[in-house]
Amino acid sequence: MSESLAITRLLNHVFAGPVDALLGVVGVHPANAAAPINDAYALELLIAAIMLAFFVTVRATLSVEKPGPVQHLAEMIHEFVGGQAEQIIGHGYQRFQSFITVVFVFILSCNLIGLIPGINSPTELETVTLALAIATFVYYNFYGFKEQGVGGYLKHFAGPVWWLAWLMFPIEIVSHFARIMSLSVRLYANMFAGGLVTLVFFSLVPIGVPIMFLGLHLLVSVIQAFVFMLLVTIYLSVAVAHDH
Repeated sequence: MSESLAITRLLNHVFAGPVDALLGVVGVHPANAAAPINDAYALELLIAAIMLAFFVTVRATLSVEKPGPVQHLAEMIHEFVGGQAEQIIGHGYQRFQSFITVVFVFILSCNLIGLIPGINSPTELETVTLALAIATFVYYNFYGFKEQGVGGYLKHFAGPVWWLAWLMFPIEIVSHFARIMSLSVRLYANMFAGGLVTLVFFSLVPIGVPIMFLGLHLLVSVIQAFVFMLLVTIYLSVAVAHDH
C-alpha cells in the first residue's frame, strides 16, 4: 500500500521523525524516510482509536435502566464472543474474553473498512496478518506456560504415549509454529483475493455489477474475522486444558 490517504499524510507530517528514530533503534530503515507510515498502519491506528473511543463511551454511559444503542451493540458483541468462548474453553473463559473480543472486533473492522471505495483493508497486507498471528501465538503460549508451568505445558507436545515422545515433540513444535503461517496466510489470502476481485469489477463495470462483489466482500470479511477468533479460542482452550 502506498501513501495515499489524508490520515496517512497527516501522521507522516507529524510523526515521521519520531517513527524514523524508533525504527532506527531496531535497525529498520524505511525506503522513504519522509513517509515511514503507510496506509495500512494509518488505518490500523484509526481503527484502534475508534475502538478505544467506543469502549470508553460504553464504560462511561453504562446504564441498567436506560441502555443506549452503543451499550446494546457492546452487549451483543460481548454475548456473542462470550458464548463462543464458554462453549470452547469452558470454565474460566472470562479472563480471555477481552483479548478474544479485541481480536475479533479489530480484524472485523480492518476487513470492513475495505468496503469504502478507494480504501484497501489493512488485512490485505501480509505483514499486518503476520503481526496478528504472532500476537496470538505469543498470547496463548504465555497462558499455557502460566497455567500449567513449564513442565506441564511441554507435556502437551510429547503426546499421550511416552515412548513416542521423541517423535511427537518435534512434530508438535513444528505444527505449533506453523499456526503462525496458517493464521496469517488464511486471513491475508482471502482478504487480498476479495479486495482484488472487487477492484477489478469496479474498474470494468463501475455501476451495478460491483454491488454483488461488495456483498461477497462483506461476507468474506465477517467469516474471516469469525474464523480467526474461533481459532484463537481453540488454541487457548488446548493451551490451558489440564486434561489434555
